[in-house]
Amino acid sequence: MAESSVSFLLQKLYDLVSQEASLFGAVEGEVRQLCKELEWIRLFLEYADGERRHDKRFKLWVNQVRDTAFDTEDAIDEFMFKVERKRRRRLNNLKFLNFLPACLNFVDKLLLAHELSGGITYINTTLEKILVNKKRYGIEYPRASEAGSSSEPWRYSNQMVARKEKRLPTVEETNIVGMKNDVEAVKGKLLEGAMERVVVAIWGMGGLGKTTLAKKVYNDTDVQHHFSCRAWVYVSQEYNIRELLLGIANCVTTLTEEQKRKNENELGEEVYKCLQGKRYLIVLDDVWNTDVWRGLSSYFPAESNESRVLITTRREDIAVDAHSDCHKLRLLGEQESWELFLKKVGSAGLEEFKEKIVEKCNGLPLAIVVLGGLLSLKDLTRGSWQKVLNSMDWHLSQGPDSCLGILALSCNDLPSYLKPCFLYCGVFPEGSEIKASKLIRLWVAEGFVQKRGKETLEDIAEDYLCELIQRSMIQVADTRVDGRVKSCRIHDLLRDLAISEAKEEKLFEVDENIDVDVLPTSVRRLIGNINQINSPHLQNSNLRSLILNRSIDEGDEVCIHKCPKLLRVLHVDLVQDRGFYGLKLSGKTGELVHLKYLCLSGIKGLIRLPPSIGGLVNLQTLDSGDNHIRIPHTIWKLQQMRHLNCFRGYISSRQSMRERWVDGLLGVHQMTNLQTLYLGDGDWLKDNNLGKLTHHLKQLKLSLRYYPELKEAAFRSIAQLTGLQKLELETDNFIESEGLSTSNAEVESTTILFPGLESFSHHKCLYKLHLRGTIRKLPVETTLYPPNLMQLELYDSRIEEDRMSILGRLPNLRILKLLAYSYVGTKMNCPRGEFLRLEFLQMRSLENLEDLSVEEGAMPNLKTLKIEYCVRMRNFPHGLLQLKKLQRLNLYGLSPELMSMVSETQGEDWNRIRRIITSQVPPSINYLPLRLI
Repeated sequence: MAESSVSFLLQKLYDLVSQEASLFGAVEGEVRQLCKELEWIRLFLEYADGERRHDKRFKLWVNQVRDTAFDTEDAIDEFMFKVERKRRRRLNNLKFLNFLPACLNFVDKLLLAHELSGGITYINTTLEKILVNKKRYGIEYPRASEAGSSSEPWRYSNQMVARKEKRLPTVEETNIVGMKNDVEAVKGKLLEGAMERVVVAIWGMGGLGKTTLAKKVYNDTDVQHHFSCRAWVYVSQEYNIRELLLGIANCVTTLTEEQKRKNENELGEEVYKCLQGKRYLIVLDDVWNTDVWRGLSSYFPAESNESRVLITTRREDIAVDAHSDCHKLRLLGEQESWELFLKKVGSAGLEEFKEKIVEKCNGLPLAIVVLGGLLSLKDLTRGSWQKVLNSMDWHLSQGPDSCLGILALSCNDLPSYLKPCFLYCGVFPEGSEIKASKLIRLWVAEGFVQKRGKETLEDIAEDYLCELIQRSMIQVADTRVDGRVKSCRIHDLLRDLAISEAKEEKLFEVDENIDVDVLPTSVRRLIGNINQINSPHLQNSNLRSLILNRSIDEGDEVCIHKCPKLLRVLHVDLVQDRGFYGLKLSGKTGELVHLKYLCLSGIKGLIRLPPSIGGLVNLQTLDSGDNHIRIPHTIWKLQQMRHLNCFRGYISSRQSMRERWVDGLLGVHQMTNLQTLYLGDGDWLKDNNLGKLTHHLKQLKLSLRYYPELKEAAFRSIAQLTGLQKLELETDNFIESEGLSTSNAEVESTTILFPGLESFSHHKCLYKLHLRGTIRKLPVETTLYPPNLMQLELYDSRIEEDRMSILGRLPNLRILKLLAYSYVGTKMNCPRGEFLRLEFLQMRSLENLEDLSVEEGAMPNLKTLKIEYCVRMRNFPHGLLQLKKLQRLNLYGLSPELMSMVSETQGEDWNRIRRIITSQVPPSINYLPLRLI
């Protein structure tokens, strides 16, 4: 870990010396000399990191080197902060001279360089003393055969070359090795037995697979068919009864904004009403306190209709306290353990190590898969495996818990470029599902991702994520349609390990875990809640990251007046529906010249950014989620911006003549590094500025409802963005007029979607397309569609003619969503031999649809089909009976005649269809756009 801190510092120093050489002046030589010394120290640390766990001398020496690296980073960041402040003062004094922002006068340079020189001299002296101590106390450099050779020892080239071929991770299949009997036993307790409400508890030690078992049962087709509504909430140690009730309510019904703001008792009454009269299944996952069931039980109707509550817990007393039917999860046997291990490392495992591996893992599934993940990346040789197992012996000797020893071994085995990435996962709340895009952007902002050739930092970070998944240090929660990771999660035992290791390595601190004798200035990353914004730790001048994940109390508005000047990450992601009703940043926010990541999510009201935001010259990510945000036009100054996610954002494009004289005409075209753009329409769409972002823009989400005169210009710009991978557009009409004249009918039938964009054929990277707004006619030529389209979603398109035969010929289409008013015809036919790769089909609120036919041979790979609120359908499509791969069928809001046909028609195929039907109420999706503020 100390090695990664030195590597990050070296990268920063090299970049600064090359980009700002004129600023360093006489200090440049000292800085370069420091870099050379740090290069050798980094190489030594790479090999010393493991040794320090066996030798306290190493530990002390490594800690001193890391602290010195922190001191160096502070000195350099402070220097650059003062440089930027000097530049701005000169700019404010002489705004009429455009060249001044890049200039400092000789006196300014001399003073700043002299101040930096003193700091660098002190650091060099400190390093010399540390190096002397290394020799004095017998801490030697590793042998050359161990260290290898590199012309640039501070880079990660050797480690990265050794990585195995990249494989796309998949969602981890719920592990049923050794669990078959457990699944049947728990299913029996849920589906059979007493008519009254019963609590079923799965209990056992951490890492046994309690949640895995519960998920397997929860998603079982028999269970889905048996219960009319189901809900799953994760409890954890930091629970709140109101939040749990809100989570249950969101699973079984759709709450209005007013209902979401109700107190605990009122929410409990809403839950009770929704569950009353229904056969329900509620899962309370990872319960740590007996008060959880006592606080919730009164809100679950105790009717005699075979309703069930399923609890998972590590504590037997909790299971007993809930008067539950208990199921204790056992450890795996020897053969089961080896079978699970081989699933992770492959069938070619070294059989001679079977006995030792099984013995050390002690039948604990988590330990087995983590150790398997570690060995799967090692050479399949006896010497390589023996080395790992010898190290495991040492870790297991440090304490009685074999699982924690193996987890620590896997953590320590991580290469230096991966370890901070893994530990950083501990900043997210326990049990949370982590968006991969957010995690990757945070890694980049924190400096954990190092350059590698011409690849983007995000692509490199995605490789890091895949390797952590392969090692089973992180689990995949969901994947995108193209197979990449959409979200992930970390097991709570691994999260506890990450938090403990991060504290040891001084990577981050959790506010409630900070020792009273820890000085605020020693904390570099702080995880806490927004109610502690006045904590002395937040005034720490050395604080680099402030991550506020929780909100304790509601309030009208929060104003963050002052943030530490060297801050790099400000992440505010409050619990939804309990956040504050507004947030305002101070005008001094623009002084945070090192800020790279700014997330303001979970705020109910308006977020207001000050004009000074144009001073955040290093900002890479601005994320407001679904919150309304008012953004000044100075945002366009930020040329380092990579991800602008403000779909409910309004940007003022007004510039005074004085501002134009100083800054020039600002626009989105200046953000030449932009990869993601989620934004509402506005004047910024003028002059084809958007179309100039042809090199990097990959994701675009636009609302085009309030400036119709700019719609055509936007479409022309989109036509030029041939590197797009995902495109979401929301407008009233994609066509120029409501009616289609007879003379233009032939032209209209072959032209796609909107004026200025006649074809998507050049968008070869586009795999996801969401369109909301009137289209009326889709083109009949498949060559006009994106050639590699995998996901298509249409809403309010009002298509008049059945185009399923056209969409069915799109060669890569896997997900098709036809949502409310997307099709206004009465008949729809899926022809034979079409939709060959389609896996997911949703038809929702097609109110005119009467007849849906599916010919034999159509959609052979369909796994999920949802037909919801198609109220005029009277007959169930018989062609669906031949879909052998169909796993889930959701029928809801359909006619009584259709549902009677499904429930009463006899036959083997009909029985199979009934087994996969889920009658759970689908969540209501609000597609009506909110007026931008």
